[in-house]
Amino acid sequence: MAEEDLREDQAFIEYIVRAIVDIPDKVRTERTIDERGVLITLYVDPSDMGKVIGKEGRTAKAIRSLLKVLGAKNQARVTMKIVEPEGGKPVSIGEDLTEDL
Repeated sequence: MAEEDLREDQAFIEYIVRAIVDIPDKVRTERTIDERGVLITLYVDPSDMGKVIGKEGRTAKAIRSLLKVLGAKNQARVTMKIVEPEGGKPVSIGEDLTEDL
């Protein structure tokens, strides 16, 4: 497999994420390979985390699904990890977010 084929997954993620965030210059990825496959770690600006994750994680799930298809095309297992930026507001499961409305 050529070197550009190996980086195709990383470029693909960056292209998609930069298209949906407000601050595309802050999008950064790291690519690591181990015995379980390829891991792409995604870093975005804290204000763009909601756009990348989406409602109930739908956007992140869709990106991961597309990555699996790309990985299958290249006979590789590709996964994505989204790193929560420092200072991000943690939301506990079951927290009532409607009380401020």
